Amino acid sequence: MNFLPSFGKETLRTTSVTLQSELNIAYEDFIHLNIVEKKIVNDSKVSVQYLCSKPCIVNLEAVASSEFRTGVSVYRKRWKNEKQLHISNTRTLHLKFPSIMVYRDDFFIKHSVIVDTVILYAWISHKPMGRYDAVGNESYQQAVARNYTFLEAVPPLERPYKDHRICWKWGSEYIWKLQASWIPQCPHEDDAVQILNFLYASTGEKTGIVKKFEKFKNKELETIRQHQIDYPVFTISVWLYLLHHCKKNLCGILYFIDPKEMYSTPAVFLSEEGYIHIQMHLVEGEDTAVVTSFSLPLKQWFRLDLSFEGGQIEISSVEKNVKRQQHQSFDFREDFYFDDTAGYLVLGGSVYASGIEGFFGPVKYYRLSVLETKQISNPIYDREIMEQIELYYESCADIQEIVSWYGHIVQQGQTVHKDCKQEHYYSYLNHKYGEKPKCNAFVWRKALREKYHSLFKLLQEMDFSSPSETGQKIFEKVAKDLSRADGLSSVNNSVPFLMDSSCCGYHRASYFLAVIFEMGLGVPADPVKGLLYSLVGAQGNDRLAGLNLGYKHYQGINNYPLDFELSYAYYSNIALKTSLDQHTIKEDQALVEAVRLTDDELLKSQTKETGDIFMWLKYEAVRGNAVAQQRMAQMLFWGQQGVAKNPKAAIEWYQKGALETEDPVLIYDYAIVLFKGQGVKKNTKLALELMKKAAAKGLPQAVNGLGWYYHNFKQNYVKAAQYWLEAEKMGIPDASYNLGVLHLAGLYPGVPGKNETRAAQYFYKAAHSGHIEGTLRCSLYYITGNMEDFPRDPERAVIWAKHIAERNGYLGHVIRKALNAYLDLSWHEALLYYVLAAETGFEVSQTNLAHICEERPELARKYLATDCVWRYYNFSVFQVNAPSFAYLKMGDFYYYGYQNQSKDLELSVWMYAQAALEGDSQGFFNLALLMEEGRSIPPHILDRLEIDRTLRSNNISILQQLYQRCWNHSNQNSISPCSLALLYFYLRVFWNNILPSTQIYFMGTFLVSILIAFAVQYFQSLSASDSHAQRQEQSSDELSSTENANDTTSTEQEESTLTNNLAEQELHLS
Repeated sequence: MNFLPSFGKETLRTTSVTLQSELNIAYEDFIHLNIVEKKIVNDSKVSVQYLCSKPCIVNLEAVASSEFRTGVSVYRKRWKNEKQLHISNTRTLHLKFPSIMVYRDDFFIKHSVIVDTVILYAWISHKPMGRYDAVGNESYQQAVARNYTFLEAVPPLERPYKDHRICWKWGSEYIWKLQASWIPQCPHEDDAVQILNFLYASTGEKTGIVKKFEKFKNKELETIRQHQIDYPVFTISVWLYLLHHCKKNLCGILYFIDPKEMYSTPAVFLSEEGYIHIQMHLVEGEDTAVVTSFSLPLKQWFRLDLSFEGGQIEISSVEKNVKRQQHQSFDFREDFYFDDTAGYLVLGGSVYASGIEGFFGPVKYYRLSVLETKQISNPIYDREIMEQIELYYESCADIQEIVSWYGHIVQQGQTVHKDCKQEHYYSYLNHKYGEKPKCNAFVWRKALREKYHSLFKLLQEMDFSSPSETGQKIFEKVAKDLSRADGLSSVNNSVPFLMDSSCCGYHRASYFLAVIFEMGLGVPADPVKGLLYSLVGAQGNDRLAGLNLGYKHYQGINNYPLDFELSYAYYSNIALKTSLDQHTIKEDQALVEAVRLTDDELLKSQTKETGDIFMWLKYEAVRGNAVAQQRMAQMLFWGQQGVAKNPKAAIEWYQKGALETEDPVLIYDYAIVLFKGQGVKKNTKLALELMKKAAAKGLPQAVNGLGWYYHNFKQNYVKAAQYWLEAEKMGIPDASYNLGVLHLAGLYPGVPGKNETRAAQYFYKAAHSGHIEGTLRCSLYYITGNMEDFPRDPERAVIWAKHIAERNGYLGHVIRKALNAYLDLSWHEALLYYVLAAETGFEVSQTNLAHICEERPELARKYLATDCVWRYYNFSVFQVNAPSFAYLKMGDFYYYGYQNQSKDLELSVWMYAQAALEGDSQGFFNLALLMEEGRSIPPHILDRLEIDRTLRSNNISILQQLYQRCWNHSNQNSISPCSLALLYFYLRVFWNNILPSTQIYFMGTFLVSILIAFAVQYFQSLSASDSHAQRQEQSSDELSSTENANDTTSTEQEESTLTNNLAEQELHLS
């Protein structure tokens, strides 16, 4: 039986025992311990006093215990006593412990041990007859006398450093000294997880917040969690604001999805009647569900608390004042099965269920605890903004009621007027084309009429329709007023009308209000109202409002918390709509074009229906030029290059080109139009003939189209796969995606069952070619981490979803309006729409807006409450693939200082280095100039620039590298600052080597500089005359080639050059 002494206050105890086997042993045997310093230190002096009645062996042993091991012997000593019997003896010893117990971490001691307890045992055993080393009863338990004491542990950071008596290498000693003062911080870990600490606007669609939980780092907590998998003990608390109960089936509040993509414990939904539906996965493998007897309230904040223990559920609905409102308990016949590290948690919607319509507030999850309502610490995020949401919907209810009743009264009047007999032809014409009847006699109270005076006046001035259409008409009137030459001066007067439009359900007005209040655009800045209307607009499915919130949470700016999962929820919602929006024929959409205001050539290619370029293309298209017909159709179908979107006219050009010119691209495009019935009546037979014709002409997209036809119309998966495999070899991303769909659905010929891994590989291949749905699939894999070869990476998921969301046609329409206003020199309108586009996080619009603010600083200062130039160049450099000129701008701002911003040389160097890494010669040039001024470039920057460390011994070698790279990245066919700087550098080195005199050196350098200046002037004059001659040749040849005319109209797109219009569109499963 192992002896373990109890922990008490005494540290010195002596016990005299009598062994049954030796009743003749004297009773005077004893042993005592005396320690001056009872701490675990080396050379700790211990005095052992003992008495032996017979020849004996004295034993001393130190046993240590730590968090991971117990009962480890760390010191042992023994000696014999044969002669000095019946006499008290004393022996002094110096204890020696392992270095990792008594010294602090250093270069040689890497991991010191945190010791919990050290017990020093001492005992006497009578020596058996015979040799000293004979085995006898020497254990502590069988001793004739024994004693023990505790030694006090010394924390690792209070221990001394050990003198190793070793000569260090200088580098090793220096590295250690840099880290010697570092104090490690143990991360605090408990079972409480704040899943959401901000507000989330849920649209009621199949997107939501995805969270994943890892195992505890604390071994004790992880042990508890694993023991509770088949007897779960946890609590979830979530704040909710519901606008409606579920409109169809069940709407997701929160639910776990396991690694097999099945519902796990718990799955909490909202029913059509407002009841809570809770589904649980039992230990035996079955699923069971219950429904509450109470329903959840609408249009008020409340907290939903759910506690789970074994097979029992406690659910409570709590008001804002934390008083229990409703409560219910459920007992299941067996315990639940719950492993929160297997799979992921969803708040709101997903591919499996629609989310609630409303808002999520803070969500807290206690992984190992069951708490009562009063014990839960999940306070309201921001009482002001949550109250603002309640007030918004209360006031909007009044406005919606006014608009609905007004419409009802007007419609009744129209019905009576319509039933009246038209006595003559003039009465008929007056009824048909005359002014519509208005309601001048109001039934509302005077107080209400005065409160909403502007709304009543506006209703009288317009033709009434449904509330949502009324909201749109109000917005269009306001937008028209704001687009005037001095439109921004009337922003303050427009805000009430925008609020009315927002309340009527037209949430483009909500986004306008969000930007106006957040940016202080013509009104005092109000961040709370800015957040309110951003949330309201995003909840109402406004694309720009969703982009705005996604971007703010992606970057963590403007007091929005950095939250990739929350950002992904917004971006994925807009991205899912992007493909659908592209195929919706609406005039308020346009292709997103990356046109920079600093690109003069691209600006010259912009046109309108009355522009020279468009008229020239139209002339060539009428003449039968297939390339011109393609461009005309593309521009009109998608609203490109400044041309207003006109799908009907575009389809006429597709038809004309397909039937007259026999061009395979036009044939293919027209076939798609006929297949989908976009603007024309569906004609599958003719579409198939045209698709086969285009495929016969060798068009890869048409081969993919035939596969789509056999899949969708004939369900012939063998032929579909054959065509898609052929198209994939030709490099068509649609074909890769479609093959993935076959594998995912288990329809791939010859392959039994689903193959999700193979499907994911095809989706990934399609995504890398820019395919919308393929990219969305991969982003979903990255956010959930449930797919093999796709480790969870929320940031990458956000980047991929953002890339697709920013191709949305509604954003393209705003960008197009901004660009057209800029080209028309309508500065107020250009500033307004570029602000709207820039706040969505679209990088090109951010740098364009900064450019406008530089061009028109007085306009920016007058109407914007923030520093426009600094804000948007700064935003731009933190984007993926930021332009090099933005890095140079910010580098200059940090170098010289910008208005209220202080100088920061380190950040300036970093910005210039980023520009250099983007291949901008100016970045290398600026870094070289900094070194010329005596500044140093940090080693980590030189590492990023991949400058060889062997060349860093002196500044001359680094300067040579920078100037050489500057020249390599500049136009080497002409004289540039880099070439002159490099020449001047070599001349200085040359003069410095051959002319030791300083005076002669500077005189020679001065003369060489004059010669270089004359040479530059001479070459510039030659270059100017050559360019003039080239312009004359170009102007004479400009009208001689239709192909050249078409090249002039081509425009750079955001990611690639523009190719065939509908040939690029995804032909896949909808």
